[in-house]
Amino acid sequence: MAAVTPSKSLFPSASNQKSLFHSASNPISPSSLSTNQHDSVSFRRSIFGFDPKLRPKWVNNIIRTEDGNGVRKKRGGLAVVRGAAEGIERGLLVGERGQEGKFAVPERFKVAALLACVMCLCNADRVVMSVAIVPLAAKHGWNSSFLGIVQSSFLWGYIFSSVIGGALVDKYGGKRVIGWGVAFWSLATLLTPWAANHSTAGLLAARAFFGLAEGVALPSMNIILSRWFPNHERATAVGISMAGFHLGNVAGLVLTPIAMSSTAGISGPFIFFSSLGLLWLTTWAYGVTNDPAECRFIAKSELRLIQSGKSEAPAATDGKFPPLRLLLSKLPTWAIILANITNNWGYFVLLSWMPVYFKTVFNVNLKQAAWFSAIPWGTMAISGYIAGRLSDFLIKAGYSVTLVRKIMQSIGFIGPGVSLLLLNYAKTPLVASVFITAALSLSSFSQAGFLLNMQDIAPQYAGFLHGFSNSAGTIAAIVSTIGTGYFVQWLGSFQAFLTVTAGLYFITTIFWNLYATGERVF
Repeated sequence: MAAVTPSKSLFPSASNQKSLFHSASNPISPSSLSTNQHDSVSFRRSIFGFDPKLRPKWVNNIIRTEDGNGVRKKRGGLAVVRGAAEGIERGLLVGERGQEGKFAVPERFKVAALLACVMCLCNADRVVMSVAIVPLAAKHGWNSSFLGIVQSSFLWGYIFSSVIGGALVDKYGGKRVIGWGVAFWSLATLLTPWAANHSTAGLLAARAFFGLAEGVALPSMNIILSRWFPNHERATAVGISMAGFHLGNVAGLVLTPIAMSSTAGISGPFIFFSSLGLLWLTTWAYGVTNDPAECRFIAKSELRLIQSGKSEAPAATDGKFPPLRLLLSKLPTWAIILANITNNWGYFVLLSWMPVYFKTVFNVNLKQAAWFSAIPWGTMAISGYIAGRLSDFLIKAGYSVTLVRKIMQSIGFIGPGVSLLLLNYAKTPLVASVFITAALSLSSFSQAGFLLNMQDIAPQYAGFLHGFSNSAGTIAAIVSTIGTGYFVQWLGSFQAFLTVTAGLYFITTIFWNLYATGERVF
């Protein structure tokens, strides 16, 4: 790609324009796209043959107007520079031309795709047990209260590894931590049916070890994406990765009954998904780095785009344990913790009990229950991506990060709360599936709320803060998963617990809007 030299002319000649987009021999010089200041450059035609609009380009807390007459700050501490070649920006978003004229996918989106795949496996491995527990319960004679204990045993290990894993991610980076996590949780998945056939204690231990390994997944994902994506693309990147997470529910719910009908029986889905985890690991180990600057394959133009789109770089932690007392002394931290508690409470109730709910309330068979349960998770993957794109759009449009985080989180809690209240009045499995779909689809807006807010308020401690708040959320998930079993056995219906969960959603929404912020606090 030919060097771009800023000039006063906003409309370069067609020959210069052509060289910009069709020559790959010379990279753009760093001086032409400085991370501190960009001159405004515009083009008459893009490579697609239509007049593009100038797109915003993010730089550290400054904005230069097109006529160069002034510098002003944007709300929320972020800034946008209108300038740089439209074709460069477009090329880095959807792919850029190599020397042979072929489009190459930007490296950061390859990283997001790999993370989406592993998050898919992460959730699929969890969901396998939610389906397999039905024939296991029939085989071993387990009652509803013990089903809740088995379902929650995954969280016993998860609660510890969230904090430890978050601290390890801050110190060593996400690549190595999530790699070991995948290796260990795939092994635990493989051992689960063997443990179930030998003793309930062995089953509970295998599930706890599985949770211990999976606790590092979300903190690792968050840190890797924060390093590989500029600020104005981070919500979209999380939306892509979390779409894989939600599709893991679909894969687990749909494929598990099919795999169990094979000659391998109940062991079938556990063998299948653990094998996929080990296969993913071989690609991850050699194809990804912790930081884009360490990547051998990344284009210089893409690296500059990522680096110029960062706000102030997080300070090094020097391997020291994060200041927990300081973190807990601020209300924005508690807003994140309470949001995580509420999110996990509602999420794990639906994740663990949806197949049982459809079978108990509407008397549908296991395969039908799996399909009714899978549809909401599929729509959640789509709505999560939409939430990310909408969040990035609002921030680039000039709305403060604080306001955007509050809007996204309010949708993510009020929507599910109302949907769960309406679920109490569902009379058919189809209507129930519609309300559950609405609840989960709207809850995915939380991905552009509290899940991103950790990086906003404490970038150098984001992994630890994610792990700590996730541990609090895991305690809530254990209580809600076990509590649902006891409520159903005690009252004979799901109504009471659905109402309690809806109330928790509403209370947390109020707290979030009072105390959350998108500004850096630590």
